[in-house]
Amino acid sequence: MKRLLSLILCLAMVLTFAGCGKSGKNKEPESSVDVDLTVLSSTMVYSEVYNMITNPGNYKGKTVKMSGPFATYHDDATSKDYFACIIQDATACCSQGIEFVLAGNYKYPDDYPELGDTICVAGEFDTYIEGNYTYCTLRNARLLSE
Repeated sequence: MKRLLSLILCLAMVLTFAGCGKSGKNKEPESSVDVDLTVLSSTMVYSEVYNMITNPGNYKGKTVKMSGPFATYHDDATSKDYFACIIQDATACCSQGIEFVLAGNYKYPDDYPELGDTICVAGEFDTYIEGNYTYCTLRNARLLSE
């Protein structure tokens, strides 16, 4: 319990979060975004992402927009690649990633940003079960211009 409280307090620290710019042909129209994490204060971003992870049913089917460093993970056991947008706190001691799956036919690494590049992504929030765990993801996601 004490460790959970420490983790929550750590995550509650100010988050470093880059917003998405106002230009670019792939800019997501604001009216089609249900949860825009790029316009929230650092405290609200933490609160919203924490709520998304702990209460995913409240967000299923909603369009979520977020920005942060691009990350990838390759699972050797399944030969599957996973892609995520990472939300970090100011001290980089705590971070939370939300996985995304791009809509269309994209090939990694050719069609993806460089590891660590700041990205802006929007997609439909969903969950899936793999093994004994439930994971959150943004389906039919689009990389947006900064």
